[in-house]
Amino acid sequence: MVLARVVGTVVSSHKAPKIEGIKFLLLEKIDPVTMKGKGDYVVSMDSVGAGEGEIVFYVSGSSARYTDVTAGRPSDSAVIAIVDRIEKDGVFTYEKNR
Repeated sequence: MVLARVVGTVVSSHKAPKIEGIKFLLLEKIDPVTMKGKGDYVVSMDSVGAGEGEIVFYVSGSSARYTDVTAGRPSDSAVIAIVDRIEKDGVFTYEKNR
């Protein structure tokens, strides 16, 4: 699993039938201590209803096809969780509602 911030959406008007109706998110990988973006981006299928600005976990490769939304679909990346808090060495580096 990789931590990332949702920085946008990707819209496609023409797509393969198996991916019709799926929301695509633009994610930027982050440093979990500084919460700064790494400038490394990925487009990911949303399986949890994430929104712009939220911190998420995403998986890639064959693991991306193990959600109810992505099962049987041509996916190489899927958002699988919305993060509430990140703590390292007793210090919270991120809390969703703050």
